[in-house]
Amino acid sequence: MMRYEEEGETLKDKTRCANIRADLKMCLLESDCCKIHKRTPKECLKTYDGTVPEKCYALRNVFFDCKHSIIDGRRRFRGPKGY
Repeated sequence: MMRYEEEGETLKDKTRCANIRADLKMCLLESDCCKIHKRTPKECLKTYDGTVPEKCYALRNVFFDCKHSIIDGRRRFRGPKGY
């Protein structure tokens, strides 16, 4: 995963899942789906034609788990599974 603080840049968004969201966004924008086919990142996540790397789909799942952990009261105290 890319961390933007290491590159000297900081994100305006300071929420819990901001780094994962930024990584997902950059992964999608650098994919062939956005570059060659000129689709939006949202459209690219809905297509499974091989133009989006598996890494982006994995980041989407991690982002979903992060957002879900904010909502789920039990996970707020216990933390995400596997940690």
